[in-house]
Amino acid sequence: MKPYILIVDDEPEIRNTVQDILEDEGFEIDTAEDGTSARTAHQNRRPDLILLDIWMPDIDGITLLKEWASDEDAETLPIIMMSGHGTVETAVEATRLGAYDFLEKPLSLAKLLLTINNALKASRLRQENISLQKRSPSSISEPTGKSELLQQVRSSAERIAQHRMPVLINGESGSGKKLFARFIHQYGPNRGGPFIVVPMGAVAAENTDIELFGSESGRQIHYGRLEQANNGTLFMEEIGDMAPSIQTRLMGALEAGSFLRVGGTDPIRPNFRIIASTQKNLADEVASGLFREDLYFHLNGVPLQIPPLRERPEDILDLINYYVDYFNRQQGLPYRSFSMAALNLLRQYRWPGNVLELKTLIQRLLIMGNEGEIGSEEVAPMLSITVNNNHTTAALPDRSEFSLPLKAARERFEHDYLLHHLVETSGNVTQTAERAGVERTNLYRKMKSLGIDPKKLP
Repeated sequence: MKPYILIVDDEPEIRNTVQDILEDEGFEIDTAEDGTSARTAHQNRRPDLILLDIWMPDIDGITLLKEWASDEDAETLPIIMMSGHGTVETAVEATRLGAYDFLEKPLSLAKLLLTINNALKASRLRQENISLQKRSPSSISEPTGKSELLQQVRSSAERIAQHRMPVLINGESGSGKKLFARFIHQYGPNRGGPFIVVPMGAVAAENTDIELFGSESGRQIHYGRLEQANNGTLFMEEIGDMAPSIQTRLMGALEAGSFLRVGGTDPIRPNFRIIASTQKNLADEVASGLFREDLYFHLNGVPLQIPPLRERPEDILDLINYYVDYFNRQQGLPYRSFSMAALNLLRQYRWPGNVLELKTLIQRLLIMGNEGEIGSEEVAPMLSITVNNNHTTAALPDRSEFSLPLKAARERFEHDYLLHHLVETSGNVTQTAERAGVERTNLYRKMKSLGIDPKKLP
């Protein structure tokens, strides 16, 4: 996406010259000849950067800078001041009020381009930093695990990322829907833009309209999530929780490619990719009249199903290693390994809370437990499972392998079988091959396909 720059200057020659130069450099440009038209342009569409003259006949640039610096997204909107009559005091005042830089006229082309590119880069870094601060401190940046099922979903996500069609991600709570939404954004054409999250279940119904579409009141502008996502991705979490009135307005905005802020009169036309997620069956919601059919078909451009953790137990060890390492490095919690019995318990558990439940469990074990190896007796109470004489009782579900396709069930058994013998032989591949009755070369190949590293045993 081309960065959108607003040039505000009362001198036509400067406006036109800078516009031609910047358009040749690949930027999208709009111009304003005075403060009044600049306000209108700023209200109609949020720029990625503003070049602002100080001295203008109606409203001076410092006044506009003060107004725009009070907007809630001012931190990520760089404003570069320009003047042919500036003083050191003026430059200092502009910088104090939030201007990114101050350029003297006549403008140096090289310095102008350098300043603009640096300002846009700094703005992107600030946006990324704000986005990271809003994320869970122990969130995973990419799908973790080597199971065939996870790799298939990851491959589908990579293909989907290359296109701009809307994506509807289905999956249980805690299964990683937001992770895959961010993964698609990171590998898509809008990766340089913002990733804006709208948690529909957490936004109060009376505020949803303003949160999505923004508002105007006099000179004060609240940029809604749709506008914040310009040139990036809008991720709408749990879209099934959206009120019918908001469904109607959102569908109208997506069809028209524009919308009005609450209290506004001029259409806003942001450009973003939309990804939605749900743990509900939206087709059933449509049939029940709870969700608009046209909105469902629009959002379901490309569906992506995230499997629950119980269907890919081969990934549990990788996830455990990730979270143990994370909590050790970032929170100073003790590094602890898991016994084979504990790992088997975790693989057989049904994980109703999916990866999020596993993460919480690991953190709790590291905080509440003692040093040394984590055994099944320590894990079981936290999973409402009891262990007596090395046997698990009632709370363990029926063997989940029976609900898997034959290939997946066989892979799970092979994984546990080989891991058991590797632990028994302290990681000796030759002895494990002899026990399993297979060639050593074939064993290495099998271990690689199952994600087993004999040097990293529990």
